[in-house]
Amino acid sequence: MKKLTAFVLALVMALSLAACGGNSSDSGQGGASGDKVVKIGVFEPTTGENGGGGQLEVDGIKYANQVRPTVSIGGEEYQVELVISDNKSDKSEAANAASYLVNEGCSIILGSYGSAVSIAAGSVFKDAEIPAIGCSCTNPQVTLGNDFYFRVCFLDSFQAKVLAYYAIQQGYDKAAVLTQVGDDYSIGLGQFFEGYFADFGGEIVSSQSFPANNSDYSALLQNIKTSGAQCVFAPCSITAAPVILQQAKSLGLDAVFMGPDTWDNAEMVQTAEKGSAGCAEGIIASTFFDDSGEDVADFVSGYKTAFNTDTINVVTALGYDAYMTAIQAIEAAGSTEGAAVRDALKDVSFTGVTGPIAFDENGDVSKDSAVLKVVKDGRLTYADTVTVSDVQ
Repeated sequence: MKKLTAFVLALVMALSLAACGGNSSDSGQGGASGDKVVKIGVFEPTTGENGGGGQLEVDGIKYANQVRPTVSIGGEEYQVELVISDNKSDKSEAANAASYLVNEGCSIILGSYGSAVSIAAGSVFKDAEIPAIGCSCTNPQVTLGNDFYFRVCFLDSFQAKVLAYYAIQQGYDKAAVLTQVGDDYSIGLGQFFEGYFADFGGEIVSSQSFPANNSDYSALLQNIKTSGAQCVFAPCSITAAPVILQQAKSLGLDAVFMGPDTWDNAEMVQTAEKGSAGCAEGIIASTFFDDSGEDVADFVSGYKTAFNTDTINVVTALGYDAYMTAIQAIEAAGSTEGAAVRDALKDVSFTGVTGPIAFDENGDVSKDSAVLKVVKDGRLTYADTVTVSDVQ
């Protein structure tokens, strides 16, 4: 009877773990052990529409954990354990994924790729008084009114302004905007771009939206072609972007496509090019850092070696910086208690691989420039750096 009872209990526990759906612990160094452990939550999509980008962000966090596997608190070393929770690229799943990290006793949370899920989970972290650091969630609403949410990336308002300015400087005075329905990141960027493009003297000749999981953009793209747009700003996921680019080429739409930080993705470009050679040529993307710079050479080479890859994505670098920011805050707080770590974050100041890291009163990083890349010969290549003073 005892054996049967033990078996039933073991089965119940196994089913409970399976129900967590992708939640896991990972120290990056073969697992943490002993009592001196600090848990850092990783709130990211590893499945769903944004799963590819989310995994790249997770990889940056894991590499940072390999570089800094411990944290010093009160003169003692603590092993850092990463607790990963998959929000499945879904706003309705975000609260559950966030609550899992809270219940696991995480001292600080990193993520998420995708502003919509970050916004949806914000109240969970705030109510639990556990600080979160967004890596690439650029929508202003992520930190708005939430003094427990910070971020190491610039805001959508800034990158939209940079892209609108750059478009005008390139001689494009007629633009089209293509956004995804229900996506806070996409909609917000589109609205910012439209406003700034008009402020700089340009004309928005087409503004259209498409539903999630769409596969046929031909009618929308034909409308853009008819409008006479010289450039198209399409803030969408790396899942939708290749299809849009391929279909635009098949329709003979020769306007220059422009994308936000999500488009700084070598795999996205390769996917588009495999489906239709040359369809990604000339696209322009705003991003956070230049991976060819000498000041980030050690980080780039170290990551490529660790993950056996020839490329590095910008969100990987942001994930790395977010982790290092968390380590600095925990050490400065001398505590694993959420409110203390939150207070320490306000005074963090150092130079990360994506540039200076220091936060304003809203928890937003104080960055004054954006990098622009262009696809040339099928590869994303550095094009320009635009500063705040350029677009004033």
